[in-house]
Amino acid sequence: MKALELFAGAGGLAMGLELAGFESVGVVEWDSWACATIRENQSRDFPLARAWPLIEGDVRALDLSAFPEGLDLVAGGPPCQPFSLGGKHRAHDDERDMFPATAHVIRTLRPRAFIIENVKGLTRSAFANYYQYILLQLEFPTVTRRRREDWRDHHKRLQREKTSGRLHDGQGLAYNVVPSLVNAADYGVPQRRERVFIVGFRDDIGITWSFPRETHSPEMLFRDQWVTGAYWERHSVPSRLRPSPPVGLRARIDRERAQPRIGLAETLAPWRTVRDALVGLTSSEKSRPRAILANHVYQPGARAYPGHTGSPLDLPAKTLKAGDHGVPGGENMLVDASGACRYFTVRESARLQTFPDGYVFHGSWTETMRQLGNAVPVALARVVASSVAEKLIAADMAGAIRRQRGRVA
Repeated sequence: MKALELFAGAGGLAMGLELAGFESVGVVEWDSWACATIRENQSRDFPLARAWPLIEGDVRALDLSAFPEGLDLVAGGPPCQPFSLGGKHRAHDDERDMFPATAHVIRTLRPRAFIIENVKGLTRSAFANYYQYILLQLEFPTVTRRRREDWRDHHKRLQREKTSGRLHDGQGLAYNVVPSLVNAADYGVPQRRERVFIVGFRDDIGITWSFPRETHSPEMLFRDQWVTGAYWERHSVPSRLRPSPPVGLRARIDRERAQPRIGLAETLAPWRTVRDALVGLTSSEKSRPRAILANHVYQPGARAYPGHTGSPLDLPAKTLKAGDHGVPGGENMLVDASGACRYFTVRESARLQTFPDGYVFHGSWTETMRQLGNAVPVALARVVASSVAEKLIAADMAGAIRRQRGRVA
């Protein structure tokens, strides 16, 4: 199966696609530092990146004639700053809004499916109408905005197209679009990272799809830590060094120890924590990381203050962020078991984003942290891409059976 990735960044989504069985026909990214990261890994012959056809440049200037029409997948994470909670919230008035460019690629290449990832801020009430406008552009990419037409008027025209049902009746290009707001921690990523995924399948394929079910739960982490103690045993933390359970939860802990619950949540794995993610990474006697693995270098200057408190060791990390001027308040800091704080190293941050240890990042600490803050967690990308791949393969197999039956008849 062939895939084109737009707005690739440092390669998190591209790596997930590769792990799901997609072969890249293009990895497009305009940022020179992110491109340098991909090139450095290709020069090291990193297996998942070695064959990516990297294209450094603006998606809006991409020569789409170089790619086959009807390829299997278009994927990407359009720049999130127009919708980010930490940005200026300009949405359609922001020149970095790349959803129109994404719709243009889909309109031109007519892929069988697409995967679009973006920040939770896209679903904010302030953007409600524009969010629905984005979804309709992706559902009906051939219903384009007319010259001098305001986006609101275009939105109304798309709404009329949807209610008519014409394009979904085989009279034009249309996609069945499923938007989902998910927490990466629910899929084994050691980070509470809420993101929007918009997945679409071309209408003529006839695919029914829903977002994959969660594989991890906070309930099981609570049970592992405070009911059975399996979490502390797994990490060889002696009883005297284990933190006390939260005061407000002690009644619940006693109740569940006396009568363990068995339900859906108990069939899942526990949320993965910062401690889980950092297993095997070496620190010095002063708990300062050492550069044994690439990018695992101590960064000085961290300090905590109200509103800038860092990620506790025994919970999933806060959402890693890029920030306009380096690292923002607290999200990229670790609070260890003693209460001391320090910045995550680049390698630790890569672990939190589920990048393999062999994948290196190019640039200064601030620059590489920006790349990681913008990345799609590899493990989550793999989950989504695998579910799409399974549906496409099943559709191919069903089509082959129908053709075979037709030849026999």
